[in-house]
Amino acid sequence: MAGRGEGPDFVEALARGLDVLTCFGPAHRAMSLSEVASATGLARPTARRLLLTLAELGYVRPGAAGFELTPRVLDLGAAYTGSLGLWDVARPHLEDLVGTTGESSSMAQLDGSDIVYVARVSVPKLIALRVEIGTRFPAPQTSQGKVLLAALGPDELDAALATPSRAGLPGYAARSRAELDAELTEVRARGWALADEELAPGVRSVAVPVRDGAGAVRAAMNVTVHAAETPTERLVGEHLPLLLRAAGEVSADWARWQSRPHAELPRPVAGTA
Repeated sequence: MAGRGEGPDFVEALARGLDVLTCFGPAHRAMSLSEVASATGLARPTARRLLLTLAELGYVRPGAAGFELTPRVLDLGAAYTGSLGLWDVARPHLEDLVGTTGESSSMAQLDGSDIVYVARVSVPKLIALRVEIGTRFPAPQTSQGKVLLAALGPDELDAALATPSRAGLPGYAARSRAELDAELTEVRARGWALADEELAPGVRSVAVPVRDGAGAVRAAMNVTVHAAETPTERLVGEHLPLLLRAAGEVSADWARWQSRPHAELPRPVAGTA
């Protein structure tokens, strides 16, 4: 469920509506009224009213298997990425990188203990996991996630890892927190991260940070390959330098985009409210 605010202006009905939207996922693409009520902790009548309201707004639709999200939900994420200007800036660089390497490239940002894909240019490959805009994966199991986690301070890192994943995938039990901390220290020092079949068999990737105009890490950009086709040595030796250059160009272009002058709002005419 969404975090509950304590301020006098907190709107509980809006929070409940967001709870309903976010209870859907890869493992729950269609849900009955009872399942939604159970997942959100809401009473059935409340869950029903919220679902019907969201259906009227076009964000969910009823079907034979229950309620499911509609593509209109993507508008919410598109509004976020559009406001950043990141996708417009990154797209030509991602396309150039993919054209050079022949491998898929994506950009993701951190949300709790998950990464969320915000941009992607793909090539046809027999990769075990389907990835699209909005896909979530547990951050510690991905190269992009390691880059983003390594950019956090100690308290921020603890808070991120304490947040339950909403990716619908099992956690990576083969690594302890101490081992993860040691790897993040290495990632922080060298400036890139590798994930070698940690997310799924056959999936190998390398990632680097994308920075904003102030130098803060705001996203991570990767190259993903099939482990049977591309050894680690080639991924790091050939693709990583190209990825570093592309991410640097994205960061520079994004900084320029952020510093561009914005139109001022019109000032009210004297005597008007």
